[in-house]
Amino acid sequence: MPAANRYSVADHAHMARALQLAANGLCTTSPNPRVGCVIVKDDRVVGEGWHQRAGTPHAEIHALKAAGESARGATVYVTLEPCSHHGRTPPCAEALIQAGVTRVVAAMRDPNPLVAGNGIDMLTLAGIEAETGLMEAEAQALNPGFVSRMTRQRPWLRLKTASTLDGKTALANGTSQWITGEAARADVQRLRARACAVLTGSGTVLADNPRMNVRDIDTGRQLLRVVVDSTLRTPTDALILPALIVCHHAAPADRAALEQAGAEVIELPGSDGRVDLAALLTLLAQRGINELHVEAGARMNGALLAAGLIDEWVAYLAPMAVGDDARGLFAQPPLATLADAARFRLADVRQIGGDLRLTLLPA
Repeated sequence: MPAANRYSVADHAHMARALQLAANGLCTTSPNPRVGCVIVKDDRVVGEGWHQRAGTPHAEIHALKAAGESARGATVYVTLEPCSHHGRTPPCAEALIQAGVTRVVAAMRDPNPLVAGNGIDMLTLAGIEAETGLMEAEAQALNPGFVSRMTRQRPWLRLKTASTLDGKTALANGTSQWITGEAARADVQRLRARACAVLTGSGTVLADNPRMNVRDIDTGRQLLRVVVDSTLRTPTDALILPALIVCHHAAPADRAALEQAGAEVIELPGSDGRVDLAALLTLLAQRGINELHVEAGARMNGALLAAGLIDEWVAYLAPMAVGDDARGLFAQPPLATLADAARFRLADVRQIGGDLRLTLLPA
């Protein structure tokens, strides 16, 4: 039976609430997924919870604690398949079995190979009715980075740009503060806060000396800051330090100076004297990075575009035009035909203060 017909209106309402709870951990659960849980008995919610931080109890445990003895004979709605392995916390599937619940509805299976259906199987073997698929797309959309890291062994790469309506990021002399308004800049902080790491290029570091940190939002952590710097041009007093600096080749003296300033320097040589960006994403995934936020210049943007590594593009557009001589968004070779253009589809459009925010996905 199709999932749309298998579940009741009440099922949908409770899972929607579980998804809402999961979103409370949007900026705090890294590297774990965002998960929410609702426990219902006799058409009444008896327990709710969400995963708050890595290393702390999972959503199901919080909900079971809130439900107490009322969990026996109850239905559990959870946005991700309950875990079945011992990590930093015990398996949630075991806790649900011990609590005596009779039905578990998970929005999606866990893409983690350590779980991947084992949680559902464990529940089923214990005589609990267990199934997945209710509001699966919504659950996946809440955790694009975790799904990407588990299934593609690379983070979800979200590119942020801010430009004029004619696609310019700065004047010819480099002036860019501020193209977009205060509301859009605050919105960018929210994007940074939900990510695990922020990436930029050495050109941006040299031109703007940015901190690339999260401000005005309490996440309990800061982003891993990553600089792609093929020839180690990053100054030792750059505000972005401490950071992971990825280069093509590191001269011993340059490496030592940057490491003394708090940087970690890694060589990932690619072609043409550049950093291997695909290898960098693999490395970041191995370090538990789910969502990678990119704020960079035209050269880095162009390299990511050419390599096909952009999963999501958040473009802020200010209602102004500055002319042909200003700096553009993507540095790339001239195209012979429009058929060669990288194409995106609009996933969301909304006004942020006086600017527009477009969210685009590869077409």
